[in-house]
Amino acid sequence: MLRFTLRWSAISLIVGLLAGSATAAFLAALDLVTQTRIDHPWLLFLLPVAGMLIAWLYHRHGKGTEAGNNLILDEIHNPKQVVPLRMAPLVLFGTLVTHLFGGSAGREGTAVQMGASISDQLNHFLKFDNSERKLLLMAGISAGFASVFGTPLAGAVFGLEVLSLRKVRYRGILPCFASAIIADRICSLWGIHHTVYKVSEVAPLTMMNIGYAILAGIAFGLCARFFTKSLHHMVRLFKNGISNPLVRTFVGGILIIVLATLMQTDRYLGLGIPVIVEAFQKHVAPYDFALKILFTVVTLGSGFKGGEVTPLFFIGATLGNALAWILPLPLSLLSGMGFVAVFAGAALTPLACTIMAMELFGTQGAVFCAIACVVSFLSSGSKGIYHSHHTEVTPHA
Repeated sequence: MLRFTLRWSAISLIVGLLAGSATAAFLAALDLVTQTRIDHPWLLFLLPVAGMLIAWLYHRHGKGTEAGNNLILDEIHNPKQVVPLRMAPLVLFGTLVTHLFGGSAGREGTAVQMGASISDQLNHFLKFDNSERKLLLMAGISAGFASVFGTPLAGAVFGLEVLSLRKVRYRGILPCFASAIIADRICSLWGIHHTVYKVSEVAPLTMMNIGYAILAGIAFGLCARFFTKSLHHMVRLFKNGISNPLVRTFVGGILIIVLATLMQTDRYLGLGIPVIVEAFQKHVAPYDFALKILFTVVTLGSGFKGGEVTPLFFIGATLGNALAWILPLPLSLLSGMGFVAVFAGAALTPLACTIMAMELFGTQGAVFCAIACVVSFLSSGSKGIYHSHHTEVTPHA
């Protein structure tokens, strides 16, 4: 045990340093490209060409990396070969281009893929066996997730929980927690600041309010299920309908331009963080969550790069905001519950999302968020956003 602790503490330090620094550079660049797009709205009309560039780069140089997060999960479940280092620059460039020209995508996929692919390069120097490689990749996932959102505890649990439904690999606790905490601290030391989301009012913990929280959790779970099925269906639709990946992203870019023009707003482009913050403060349009789903599934389904989590935060927060019209719970509390619960249902990670709620919002509304996450998880089905998420036991068993 002492040898294991010393060895993995040192490895986790390296993983945390590398992943935290990579995430810091990514977040700084992402802020820059997002502000550039906001300052130059005409960039949206170049999105189809940008999509073709991304598709060409992956076609030419991305062989073996196209599966993204699912490739990493597959390697953990069935180790075969070291994750190609080129995954990191490719997904970094693809995500930045997607956001620069107005695609609706997230950022966790990029951070997770960079963290895991960079960490896996340690195989070239230390020669891990298959069981150790699983721990190494889990540590990279935790480090990337923790540093991109500023939630080290949730990041650590996410790395443990995302692999298999109801099967947590406790041997990975030290690597995941150590790597996540170090990566988060390194990212902060580079001067990166994360968005603050404030739940300003919490309801009393009465049986009636618990019932309302359960109803909200069901709505969040059904929304997560709809998003997951829509995304998977859109991916199949584009692949079956358009064989050429360059044409797929070109068509996807055209569709985003048409949608944004019809809506006459850039509200659903990019990460959408200003809308998320707004949802915690006042009523927003009750259809915001539905339109964000549409923009996101078209963007990611057609081949643009990024992640699903921040759009899921947007979808959940605005859905919770809309539920405040019919459920007698505080608006900011419902927005916070939706923020984590829709993600919990889509990623099948209720524990990580409950911890994330406490890290982001504090502990006052933790019980409500936990109820929402668990009920959403139970309501969302056994298929999540990650194809390679193993389901040894279904959530309804």
